[in-house]
Amino acid sequence: MNEDALSRILKAAGDTTRRKILTLLVQEGALRVTALSAHFDMSLNSVSKHIKVLEEAGLVTRRTVGREHFIAAELEPLQLTESWFRQLKSIWELRLAALEETLVSKDDDNG
Repeated sequence: MNEDALSRILKAAGDTTRRKILTLLVQEGALRVTALSAHFDMSLNSVSKHIKVLEEAGLVTRRTVGREHFIAAELEPLQLTESWFRQLKSIWELRLAALEETLVSKDDDNG
Protein backbone atom coordinates (compact mmCIF):
# COMPACT_ATOMS: atom_id res chain seq x y z
CA MET A 1 0.00 0.00 0.00
CA ASN A 2 1.28 3.45 -0.88
CA GLU A 3 1.33 5.14 2.53
CA ASP A 4 2.20 8.60 1.14
CA ALA A 5 -0.73 8.51 -1.30
CA LEU A 6 -3.06 7.30 1.45
CA SER A 7 -1.92 10.15 3.72
CA ARG A 8 -2.52 12.74 0.97
CA ILE A 9 -5.99 11.35 0.30
CA LEU A 10 -6.97 11.30 3.97
CA LYS A 11 -5.59 14.82 4.48
CA ALA A 12 -7.47 16.11 1.45
CA ALA A 13 -10.71 14.42 2.48
CA GLY A 14 -10.31 15.59 6.08
CA ASP A 15 -11.46 19.10 5.23
CA THR A 16 -15.18 19.92 5.02
CA THR A 17 -14.82 22.26 2.05
CA ARG A 18 -12.83 19.72 0.06
CA ARG A 19 -15.41 17.01 0.80
CA LYS A 20 -18.15 19.37 -0.41
CA ILE A 21 -16.17 20.08 -3.59
CA LEU A 22 -15.83 16.33 -4.23
CA THR A 23 -19.53 15.77 -3.55
CA LEU A 24 -20.50 18.53 -5.99
CA LEU A 25 -18.23 17.10 -8.66
CA VAL A 26 -19.62 13.59 -8.22
CA GLN A 27 -23.20 14.86 -8.30
CA GLU A 28 -22.85 17.35 -11.16
CA GLY A 29 -19.86 16.12 -13.15
CA ALA A 30 -16.97 18.31 -14.25
CA LEU A 31 -17.38 21.99 -13.36
CA ARG A 32 -15.51 25.17 -14.11
CA VAL A 33 -13.50 26.49 -11.18
CA THR A 34 -15.65 29.64 -11.17
CA ALA A 35 -18.83 27.54 -11.03
CA LEU A 36 -17.41 25.56 -8.11
CA SER A 37 -16.45 28.70 -6.23
CA ALA A 38 -20.02 30.02 -6.52
CA HIS A 39 -21.09 27.31 -4.06
CA PHE A 40 -18.81 28.62 -1.30
CA ASP A 41 -18.64 31.77 0.76
CA MET A 42 -14.94 32.29 0.07
CA SER A 43 -12.72 33.81 -2.57
CA LEU A 44 -11.94 32.13 -5.86
CA ASN A 45 -8.31 31.97 -4.72
CA SER A 46 -9.30 30.06 -1.56
CA VAL A 47 -11.37 27.56 -3.55
CA SER A 48 -8.43 27.16 -5.95
CA LYS A 49 -6.16 26.28 -3.02
CA HIS A 50 -8.60 23.56 -1.93
CA ILE A 51 -8.70 22.24 -5.50
CA LYS A 52 -4.89 22.15 -5.55
CA VAL A 53 -4.85 19.92 -2.44
CA LEU A 54 -7.42 17.62 -4.07
CA GLU A 55 -5.30 17.52 -7.25
CA GLU A 56 -2.16 16.63 -5.27
CA ALA A 57 -4.09 13.76 -3.68
CA GLY A 58 -5.24 12.60 -7.12
CA LEU A 59 -8.91 13.09 -6.20
CA VAL A 60 -9.62 15.58 -8.98
CA THR A 61 -8.30 16.22 -12.45
CA ARG A 62 -8.11 19.51 -14.32
CA ARG A 63 -8.82 20.00 -18.01
CA THR A 64 -8.09 23.36 -19.57
CA VAL A 65 -10.11 24.58 -22.53
CA GLY A 66 -8.93 28.01 -23.59
CA ARG A 67 -9.03 30.09 -20.42
CA GLU A 68 -11.53 27.84 -18.66
CA HIS A 69 -10.41 25.22 -16.15
CA PHE A 70 -12.74 22.27 -15.66
CA ILE A 71 -12.38 20.15 -12.54
CA ALA A 72 -13.64 16.55 -12.40
CA ALA A 73 -13.73 14.02 -9.57
CA GLU A 74 -11.32 11.11 -9.80
CA LEU A 75 -12.59 8.39 -7.48
CA GLU A 76 -10.11 5.61 -8.28
CA PRO A 77 -7.62 6.76 -5.59
CA LEU A 78 -10.32 6.16 -2.99
CA GLN A 79 -9.69 2.45 -3.48
CA LEU A 80 -6.60 2.94 -1.30
CA THR A 81 -8.75 4.17 1.57
CA GLU A 82 -11.29 1.41 1.00
CA SER A 83 -8.51 -1.17 1.12
CA TRP A 84 -7.06 0.33 4.30
CA PHE A 85 -10.46 0.41 6.02
CA ARG A 86 -11.09 -3.22 4.97
CA GLN A 87 -7.78 -4.20 6.57
CA LEU A 88 -8.73 -2.40 9.78
CA LYS A 89 -12.14 -4.03 9.77
CA SER A 90 -10.69 -7.51 9.29
CA ILE A 91 -8.24 -6.95 12.14
CA TRP A 92 -11.06 -5.89 14.45
CA GLU A 93 -13.22 -8.81 13.35
CA LEU A 94 -10.39 -11.22 14.21
CA ARG A 95 -9.85 -9.54 17.58
CA LEU A 96 -13.56 -9.62 18.41
CA ALA A 97 -13.78 -13.28 17.40
CA ALA A 98 -10.82 -14.07 19.67
CA LEU A 99 -12.43 -12.12 22.52
CA GLU A 100 -15.71 -13.96 22.03
CA GLU A 101 -13.88 -17.29 22.02
CA THR A 102 -12.10 -16.36 25.24
CA LEU A 103 -15.33 -15.29 26.93
CA VAL A 104 -17.19 -18.42 25.82
CA SER A 105 -14.37 -20.68 27.04
CA LYS A 106 -14.27 -18.88 30.43
CA ASP A 107 -18.04 -19.22 30.64
CA ASP A 108 -17.72 -22.95 29.93
CA ASP A 109 -15.02 -23.26 32.61
CA ASN A 110 -17.27 -21.59 35.20
CA GLY A 111 -20.31 -23.60 34.25
